[in-house]
Amino acid sequence: MALRESEFALDEWYHCYNRGVDKRDVFLDKNDYYRFLEQLYLANSASPLHRGNIRKSKFTDILQIPRQDPLVAIGAFCLMPNHYHLALKEIVEGGITKFMQKLGTGYTMYFNTRYDHSGNLFVKPFRSRHVHDDIYFQHLINYIHCNAAELFESEWKTGHVRDIDTLIERLLQYPYSSLKAYEDRNTSMYPILDECVFEIALKTPINKMIREAQEYYAENPELS
Repeated sequence: MALRESEFALDEWYHCYNRGVDKRDVFLDKNDYYRFLEQLYLANSASPLHRGNIRKSKFTDILQIPRQDPLVAIGAFCLMPNHYHLALKEIVEGGITKFMQKLGTGYTMYFNTRYDHSGNLFVKPFRSRHVHDDIYFQHLINYIHCNAAELFESEWKTGHVRDIDTLIERLLQYPYSSLKAYEDRNTSMYPILDECVFEIALKTPINKMIREAQEYYAENPELS
């Protein structure tokens, strides 16, 4: 069930996620993925930062642009061809709602211009679930980081994995999630995340991460 702005509590974490209208793909090539990652960084500010007004072209340079008054803390992310998952903490009143609006609007304008598309790109409203304790939070982080597993092992959520070693390698190499930032804080993705997440999220061995992600999915089977 989607939550409204009034239901987001300050200093609480939420699993926020959305998919393309009619389950259509919203990321068609690597440029789309990186544009959305840039938007994750730029939209997280009370001051307007429009990608179209920024002359810098390198991804790493864009993620070094100073921001003022962040709207949310971002704890994890994973982008998939037709959907995405985020772990967000409300740090100002209305922050999650405003951030998600800026994120969706900015990327939709880019997508519609690039592909001569019109209308909504993402389902409205976005979906969210409250993270009620640290154990649940850890399972959420693991679930988000394992979400890309379905690209390589379609039945991983129900515990059927043909080649666990290959799956682990592919998850670690997947370029559009924050898993690399948890493994190495020098990665280019790290500035998107908030430092506060590492106060409660543990670096988990990949085998355990997959098991806990499967548990999270079993508790929330409606998830993508």
